Amino acid sequence: MKKYILVVLFCSAVLASAETSPEVEQLKADLRNLQESFQKAEREHQRQIEELTRRLESLAAAGRSVVPTNPAVEEDAMGKVPMAAEGPPAKKWSPSDPITLVRSGNAYMNVGFNALLDAGWSTAPEPAAQLQLGDHDPSKRGFSIPNTEIALDGAVDPYFKGFANILFKLDAENQTQVELEEAFLQTTSLPGNLQLKAGQFLAAFGRQNTQHPHQWAFADTPLILARTLGPEGLRNPGAQVSWLAPTSIYTEASLGIFDGAGGTAFGFRNPGEPGEGLHGRATTGRNPRGPGDLLYVPRLATSIDLTEHQTLLAGVSAAFGPNDTGASRRTEIFGADLYWKWRPSRARGGFPFVAWQTEALLQNFQAGADAAAGLPAENLRDWGVYSQVIWGFRPRWVAGLRGEYADGNVGADDEFDVFRGERHRISPAVTFYPSEFSKIRLQYNYDRGEQFGTQHSVWLQVEFLLGAHGSHQF
Repeated sequence: MKKYILVVLFCSAVLASAETSPEVEQLKADLRNLQESFQKAEREHQRQIEELTRRLESLAAAGRSVVPTNPAVEEDAMGKVPMAAEGPPAKKWSPSDPITLVRSGNAYMNVGFNALLDAGWSTAPEPAAQLQLGDHDPSKRGFSIPNTEIALDGAVDPYFKGFANILFKLDAENQTQVELEEAFLQTTSLPGNLQLKAGQFLAAFGRQNTQHPHQWAFADTPLILARTLGPEGLRNPGAQVSWLAPTSIYTEASLGIFDGAGGTAFGFRNPGEPGEGLHGRATTGRNPRGPGDLLYVPRLATSIDLTEHQTLLAGVSAAFGPNDTGASRRTEIFGADLYWKWRPSRARGGFPFVAWQTEALLQNFQAGADAAAGLPAENLRDWGVYSQVIWGFRPRWVAGLRGEYADGNVGADDEFDVFRGERHRISPAVTFYPSEFSKIRLQYNYDRGEQFGTQHSVWLQVEFLLGAHGSHQF
């Protein structure tokens, strides 16, 4: 027994001596160093991933024009910026994937579908008459379908991409109306950070004008946008050149030149409604005689990262062109916009987040005289602002609050012009996303205006997406 104990003690001493030998200590030190190096590299890689993600979001938030490829996406009202792929994905198709109809080499075409369905009630018997002035707003008590879209996009060849947006909607009598909202060609490889766009498209004025209704954070158009840019927004056939400055801070300048005729150029060569004209005045159509009769839309935007988790975009826009109330009458619109977004590093699937968006606009409309209507020549000036905050407080849930104000100088036809006079509106809303491809929104509007007093409205909006449209953040 004593011999056995002595053997055990001897072996233990030998093992202890081996464990504390210089070679073992060196191995332990090397292991610790490798672990520390690995953890340091892992942290650095994570930092680089987060930095690249922030830069991508900053560029997308700044409104850099990108034709969706695969899947076709633009930044939505919640700020989601999915990455584009070079072609159809090599995986089983899902509702968020493109439906590729045609493919030949590097050329392909995708198709997507989006629908907005509205239901609600208002104290105003006809909400569209004075309250809901946007063409894609909830327009009547009960049920309405203000917007469904078929979106086509793809690569034409190595030099161009194309996009088309065909819109279907039901009017107040449930008659189907069809619009070619956008159809344009866009370059992909010009030198000098230049990009050209040609066709019919939404003008790069401010933030919301370039967004389709399914991207909006609220169910209706801000008052000052409908008043100045028109119920359908500012869009027309034309061309646009954009230049991305080669600086560390995102800065982009663009100039759009448009035909400027029709209701989609509301304050310009717009004949107005039959028998009503524009701002109570008869209009006279005229063909362009030179460059001065076209519509010009310049814009300058810049974006900076305030902190690791905050991005700020600032932009200024303008629109200049003739209007049809007189031979030498012109319209000028000026706008400024801000967009700020906060998203913490712990965000998962984009939540939580807070985004704040504000636009202010000023319009000077040189109205011509109309002797038959008893209206003199005068300058009609309108101004206004909207400011909205949306808060993604938990996955699938987003709360929003929007405040608006619009006013103008007194005009001879103010009493009858629903697009003028003092007005303000407050709109709280909550949106639930059952999945990436659908949403349910409940919104209340408190409206007060000189022409109609105080009105209340409640709108329920349902949306679904299929195909190549960008999915919601989820």
